[in-house]
Amino acid sequence: MLFEESGLKGQVVQFSILEHIMHNHGIIRAGQWDYERITYDYKFEDMTNGDVYYLRFPCRVAEGEVESSHAKIELSDPYLGKHYYPHGVEYDEEFPKTITDHCKKLINQVIEEIK
Repeated sequence: MLFEESGLKGQVVQFSILEHIMHNHGIIRAGQWDYERITYDYKFEDMTNGDVYYLRFPCRVAEGEVESSHAKIELSDPYLGKHYYPHGVEYDEEFPKTITDHCKKLINQVIEEIK
């Protein structure tokens, strides 16, 4: 599920500031990066049935290099996927309203801090 109306697409943020914002919301970069792209993830776990979902924030380097505090990072629209062990993450699913509502709230919090 792509959140096309997020307001994040095209936003450019200094890497160190973006790292701080994402960290404050529990959104992690972990090993999801190379020298041109970054993906920040927020993991949802449904304790009632064991389902796992990921809200992903894809980014690309607009200027500089990843992990350089002054690099400029351009964000794209976030998307939601459901993890299926051992196959991976599927994005074209019907998602529970509680999960999508939480995603929208989290996206709004991130965009407010970026602005």
